[in-house]
Amino acid sequence: MKLLSLLSAILVLLLSVVSLHFLHSNYWSNLRGSLSLQSSPVADLVVRNALIYTSDASLPFADSMAVRNGRILRVGNYSSVVQDLPGYGTKELNLEGKIVVPGFIDSHVHFINGGLQMAQVELRGINNRDEFVRRVQEAVKNKKQGSWVLGGGWNNDLWGGELPVASWIDDITPYNPVWLSRTDGHMGLANSMALKLAGITKYTEDPIGGTIMKTTSGEPNGLLIDSAMKLLLPWIPEVSVDERREALVRASNLALMRGVTTVVDFGRYVPGTSVQLSWDDFSDVYQWTDTSGKMMIRVCLFFPMETWSRLLDLISKTGRVISQWIYLGGVKGFADGSLGSNSALFYEPYVDDPHNYGLLVTELESLFNMTMASDKSGLQVAIHAIGDKANDLILDVYESVGSMNGMRDRRFRIEHAQHLAPGSTARFGEQGIVASVQPDHLLDDADSAIKKLGMERAQKESYLFRSLLASNAQLAFGSDWPVADINPLGSIKAAMKRIPPGWQSAWISSECLTLHDALNAYTISAAHASFLDNDLGSLSPGKMADFVVLSTDSWDDFAAEGTASVEATFVGGLQAYP
Repeated sequence: MKLLSLLSAILVLLLSVVSLHFLHSNYWSNLRGSLSLQSSPVADLVVRNALIYTSDASLPFADSMAVRNGRILRVGNYSSVVQDLPGYGTKELNLEGKIVVPGFIDSHVHFINGGLQMAQVELRGINNRDEFVRRVQEAVKNKKQGSWVLGGGWNNDLWGGELPVASWIDDITPYNPVWLSRTDGHMGLANSMALKLAGITKYTEDPIGGTIMKTTSGEPNGLLIDSAMKLLLPWIPEVSVDERREALVRASNLALMRGVTTVVDFGRYVPGTSVQLSWDDFSDVYQWTDTSGKMMIRVCLFFPMETWSRLLDLISKTGRVISQWIYLGGVKGFADGSLGSNSALFYEPYVDDPHNYGLLVTELESLFNMTMASDKSGLQVAIHAIGDKANDLILDVYESVGSMNGMRDRRFRIEHAQHLAPGSTARFGEQGIVASVQPDHLLDDADSAIKKLGMERAQKESYLFRSLLASNAQLAFGSDWPVADINPLGSIKAAMKRIPPGWQSAWISSECLTLHDALNAYTISAAHASFLDNDLGSLSPGKMADFVVLSTDSWDDFAAEGTASVEATFVGGLQAYP
C-alpha cells in the first residue's frame, strides 16, 4: 500500500515537471514571437496613391513610400513594398494621384538678409521713377528724424535703364539717411544726408574693387558700387539679434511655402561689408534657434573666404554636421560684380559703357592664395563669377590649385556662371566644377544683357545651362534670394521655357532644359553640389523624408508647361506647410 502511494506521488511529480516545462517553453516561445513582431519596422507615415518622382535613377518613380524617424524607410509599389508597414499610430496619407517631389534645395540664398528685407522698403518689381519715390516717401512717414530708411530690390532695367540718384529722394528725406540696395546687392543708392554722415565727398577716391559714381561736376551722385559700399555701410546701425531671429522665422516660412526644405546660405557678407556678419548670424541666430528647438528648415552655411582658418577650427571641433538642421558648407570668395551694375568682368567692354570692362573685386593673387589654403585644408570653395573673363580666371585658379594640392573629391563651385566664353562650358565638365546658377536671373537679364553686351555676345554666352550639362558639368539651381524671388517651381519653368517678361519666344531656345534636368538641379544635383547627398536630394531609403506635394496629378502637363503649385511641404516626414 505504501509502495503504491509512493509510486503515485512520483508519477504526479513527473507529470508536474513535464507540464511546467511545456508551459515554460510555450511562454518563452510566445514572448519571442511578440518581440519579433515589435522589432519589425513600423512606419510613422505612409504616403500612398501618389506619383512620386524620387530623383533616384535606380527607381525614378513610385506610388508609395514609408517614413520612420524622419527618414525614408521604403519606397516603391504599395502592394509589394509598403502595405505591411502600417501599424499602431501610423498615419496614412492618400494623395489621390498628386505628384510628389523631393524637398527643393535652394543652392544660393542670403537667408537672413532676405528675411530682413521683408520688413524694409520693398522696391522689387517697381517699373517707374514715381513709384520708387512714393514708396520711399511712405516709409519716411513712419520714421523718427535721424533714423535710417533701409530697403532694396530695385532694378533700373525695369524702367528703361536710367539709374536712380540721390536727387530723386533728397527733397522727401531731408532729416533721414537712406540706403537702398539694388536687386543684385552690388550697388546701392544713398541720399545726400547718408553721404554726408559717411564723409563721402567729391574728393573721396574709389577704393580697390569699387566705384563712387559722380556727376559731371565731380560730386557723388549717391550710387556706390561693390567695395565702395564699405565707405557707408559701417554707419548703418547693426540690426539687433531679435530682429535677425525674427528675419529667420519670416524667411523660413516663405521658403517652406515655396517647397524649399534646405537652403545653402552665403550670408549677409558682400564686398564692402564686414566678414563678421556671417559668423554673428551663425552663433546668434542659427545656433540659438537650433538649441532652442525652433529650426524649421535645414541650412548649409558658407562663410567669407577671408575667415577660412576660423571655419577649419570649427569643423575640427564639431564636424560638418552640427545637427539635423545645420551643416557647415565651406567658404565663398568674389571675383567680380554684377551685370546690372556694369561691374561684371568681361573680355570686351560694355556696349553702353565703352571704356568699362567691369571690376575685379578681389585681387587675383589674394584670391588664389585663399583658395589654395582653403582647399589644402579640405574646405569646399565657392567663388562668385558672372562675366566671361571672371569665370575663366576662376577656372584657371581652380585648375592650378587642384593640380598643386592633388586629387580629391573637392567639388569646386562657381556661383552664377552667367556669361561664359567659347570653350568654358567644356572646362566645367573637364575640371568637375559645380555651376551654381539661378534661372530667374535670365528672365531679369535678357533685355539688359542685349543692351549691355550686344545681341551677338548676349546670345552666344548667356546662361548656358544645356551646354553645361552636355559638357558633364554639375548643375545646381538656386534663387539668390532676395536678389530674385525664392520660388523653385517658377525657376524650373524659367529653365524649361526661358521666356522673359514681354517676350513671345525663348531667349536662346537651344539652352532650354527638360523637366527631369531642372528638377534634378533643384534636388539630387543640388545636394551633391554641397556634399549633402548622403542625407538629402532624393526620396531613397535612408534619406531624410523631406518632400513636396504638388497641386497637379498629370506628369505630362507638368513636363509640357512646367506649371504647378505647392500644396504641402514635409520636413523629416512632418508637415511644415501649410
